[in-house]
Amino acid sequence: MRDVLAALTSVWRSGGTAGVATVVRTRGSAPRPVGAAMVVAPDGTVAGSVSGGCVDAAVYELAAEVARTGRPRLHSYGVDTDELFGTVLTCGGEIDIFAEPISRTTCPHLPVMIAAVAADRPVATATVVANSDCARPGRRLIITPDTVHGSLGSARADAAVTERARELLAADHAELIGCAPLEAGTDVFVNTFASRPRLLIFGAIDFAAALAQQGALLGYRVTVCDARPRFATADRFPAADEVVVDWPDRYLTAQAQRNTLDGRTVVCVLTHDPKFDVPLLRVALRLPALGYVGAMGSRRTHDDRLRRLRVAGVTDTELCRLASPLGLDLGARTPQETAVSIVAEIIMRTHGGAGHPLTELGGRIHHDHTP
Repeated sequence: MRDVLAALTSVWRSGGTAGVATVVRTRGSAPRPVGAAMVVAPDGTVAGSVSGGCVDAAVYELAAEVARTGRPRLHSYGVDTDELFGTVLTCGGEIDIFAEPISRTTCPHLPVMIAAVAADRPVATATVVANSDCARPGRRLIITPDTVHGSLGSARADAAVTERARELLAADHAELIGCAPLEAGTDVFVNTFASRPRLLIFGAIDFAAALAQQGALLGYRVTVCDARPRFATADRFPAADEVVVDWPDRYLTAQAQRNTLDGRTVVCVLTHDPKFDVPLLRVALRLPALGYVGAMGSRRTHDDRLRRLRVAGVTDTELCRLASPLGLDLGARTPQETAVSIVAEIIMRTHGGAGHPLTELGGRIHHDHTP
């Protein structure tokens, strides 16, 4: 959904009605994850995708229809869906799509969500997608860690869904949930927009510039940090959200003290200089919250780094958290190729992949996300 917010915002602010189709449930090998969305504007332009192409044309028509009629619809697409007209999911999975009209009338609190996402503050939406009461589908809550806007039509339901939505928001996980306080058979889709995960790159070198580009592409909030002011300049790292001049270990310690790090935070050490690397890694490997800690270097550099870290008091258990040399074996040579190998390993570790060519494997291609 995050990738279509600009298009949705434009329609909302113009006073028009957009048709918004969202993946609320998947079964089997679905091409796009829960939360993927398509927006159809009043002039027919489209943003986003819900299936990577398989049924997007049919979903486009569905979204345009609900914008025109003002009536939300829940529709399933799968292997048995009207293959004659090309609306079958060729991957063999099944997806449930909730299509709804979004306008100033149907979603007056949309600016709350837009402002939170723009400011990188966590926010969730909870929308009734199925209910025997035809007046309820489309009702929604917009939930932040300390505020609630809108209503599902019941104070008890609002309270129950808000509590669950905040749990899902903390886990950065979207989910279709039942809502007994409304009535049996009521389904509410909770979509979450957590603050962006952080990618902390230490070492203002050419590899860092390429890695910053890849990190930004993947949706990370990218920081480049180096103690050398001549190298750590914003002009050299246009893809980074911030460039910091500071000693790496001091900066990372300060970020930990401010509680700005979590289990999604990635630390990549590219400096190749023991006076920076060793103090920094000693701090990083002792922070339980970090999701990934990697360091660049040759095998010889790696062995020397391990020796120095042990002398500095880092235990073997702590060293087991270090990915070094970082990245997957792709045969990378250039900074750009190396950056791809690094983010490939990060994706693999995040989603539980194996790093093998898909042609050598059987079974499902997509891994289930475990928050």
